[in-house]
Formats: sequence, C-alpha cells, structure tokens
Amino acid sequence: FMEAALAGLALGMVFVGKCNDSVGGAIIQRLMEATETELDHSHARYLCLGLAILFLGQMEKADAMMEALRTIEHKISKYAVLMLETCAYAGSGNVLKVQEMLHQCAEHLTEDAEHQMAAVLGIGLITMGEDVGCEMALRTFDHLLHYCELPIKRVVPLSLAILHISNPEFSVIDQLSRLSHDPDAEISQNAIMALGVVSAGTNNSRVAGLLRQLSEFYSKEAGHVFCVRIAQGLLHMGKGLLSINPFHADRMLLNGPGLAGVLVFMHSCLDLKNTFLDKSHYLLYYLTCSMNPRMLITVSEDISWRPVTVRVGQAVETVGQAGKPKRITGFQTHTTPVLLGATERAELGTEEVLAVCSVLEGVVIVKDNPDYVPEE
Repeated sequence: FMEAALAGLALGMVFVGKCNDSVGGAIIQRLMEATETELDHSHARYLCLGLAILFLGQMEKADAMMEALRTIEHKISKYAVLMLETCAYAGSGNVLKVQEMLHQCAEHLTEDAEHQMAAVLGIGLITMGEDVGCEMALRTFDHLLHYCELPIKRVVPLSLAILHISNPEFSVIDQLSRLSHDPDAEISQNAIMALGVVSAGTNNSRVAGLLRQLSEFYSKEAGHVFCVRIAQGLLHMGKGLLSINPFHADRMLLNGPGLAGVLVFMHSCLDLKNTFLDKSHYLLYYLTCSMNPRMLITVSEDISWRPVTVRVGQAVETVGQAGKPKRITGFQTHTTPVLLGATERAELGTEEVLAVCSVLEGVVIVKDNPDYVPEE
C-alpha cells in the first residue's frame, strides 16, 4: 500500500493544479477500494495529498471531487476533504474558507482529530502570500494555542512556517523558539522543523544559534536531535544561496510544484513518528521541487556575464499611488550577482543599461541603453 500511496502522490506532483480527471479518478478509486487497515496506515495521507495537489489553487473546480471523497466510509474522508479544500484555495486569502477551517477547529477532540490538523495547516495555506492575511492568521494561531486541544496545538508551528517560508521574521522565530521547548514531544519536534522551513536557505545566524542550543538541550533524545539536524540542513541549504519560497515575480505568482513540495514536507510532519523518524525519511527529498536560487544575475544579450550596479531593499507596495513613488526602501547598492531575501526587491542602479524583463529576479538579460549619455 505504501507504493500505491506514494504513486498517487507522484501523480499529484506531476499534474499540479491541472484538475486532470483520469488522475483524480484513479486516486479516488484507490481510496474507495482500500481496506480499513490500509486507510488507517499513516501513508494513506499521501493518496489524499496527491489528490489535493491536483487541484492546487483551482478554487471551485474541486467541488465535485469533494463530494466523491465524502462517500468514503472512514474517518480519513473528513481529512481528505479538508485537505482538498485548503489546497484548492491555497494563496487565495479567501476569508470565508478561513472561517470554515476555524469552525472545524472549534470542536474539542482528543483522538480522531486528523481533519483538525488539516484545517489548521489550511489556515496558513489559504492566507499565505498576502501581508494583511498573514498578520490576522498569526493572531488566530495565538488563540488556537491558548484554547484548543493538543492535536491542534501540534500543527500551529507548521502553519506558522507556511506563512513565512524562507522568511525568518523576528516575531515568528521568537514564537517558534518558545514552542520548541514545549513539554509535548510532538509540538517541540514540529517547532524545530518549522524553524528549519522559516529560515530555509537564509543562513540566519539567530536561528543557527537557537538550533545549536536545541541540539544540546535535546542531546539525549534521538528524535529531537534528528529534527534539529534536518532544520540545520535546511537553514544552510545551498550555502545560503537557495530559497524554498514558492512565490516569485515580486511575490505575485505562485509556483505550484514548489508549494506542493513544501506541502508534502508539512503533511509528513503531522505524523513524524511514522514518517521522517521511521523508515520514510526519503520523503524529505520532495523539498527539492521547491528549491530555487535566490540570486540575481545579470547577463548581456549573448548570455555572457555582465556585472551591473543594482539597489536592493525592502519591497514597498506602490499599487494605486499617484506619481512615481519609490518601490524599495532602505536600499543598499551592490554589484551583481546579489542575493535577494524573501521580501526584498532589486532595481537597476545605473541608466547605462535596460533590463529586458520587468521583474528583476533570477537571471536577467540587460541590454545597452541607446539614449544613455555618459556624464563628463
């Protein structure tokens, strides 16, 4: 059955957000034919995840599949439906869906609470990618930590991480480092993993220090040490030249396979004992789909390397402002290649060249400005 589950996941990864009927039908059929013991297996979640990734960001196109999933006579159907719904509305910031997810979390369950875990992850998924939603979600997670049962608390660190992938904000790291000393083993393990995701590829020295402390603190417990090692690996990913943030083109576009890779990681963390800390540690490699270089390299039209001065600073929203407002604040001037953080933006610092594309990210082709007059 593990082969079947991972095959379903692979199909989902191949057809991210394509709503392909034959693939969806095949996965649903396998779920319906599965026996009780198979659906109780911890890897059944990957079949559901494969189906959910198939409808990533497709909103109401997933409704028919949700109805089909509800016919399965097993507690996993609730989990699968919520997973599908949250993936379908990923990054949309849809407030009504967030309300529905919170409604799911309102019941106090101590066992059979898999669907609540999916709902909490879903809140992070739906609100990611826009700043106002993120801040509101952070407040919601505080409430969940105060008032909810253990299964929900265990997922909050992962959901915090989804909101700040490769973007180590001070407040979030603070919250996660508090949770990483929690007496409940699963909360602390998830918080350590979340620290890794939040700081992925940033070489953030504060997180590095925290992880070193944690590895001493938990030196007796093998599971925790393993989590700390993974988090340290993510932190120094690609010597700090990569990021796993799925948003690109000035945080406008969502990279489907990239988000899907992060999701596999997150849903594996929901049950660390049976996935990463057991025999399925190779599922970590799904994160390779999300890795992308975060440097800005400028090349001339014949693709030969061409250093240019650029200004790099925090990106500012300038939509709908009159005149020519500044698009970055607090900039520093560098010569390419330079590294861009998750919330940073670059502008050309000279009039000498023009960029061929509108967004400066990754590899940018520049050409000489025909109107440029060098200053005497």
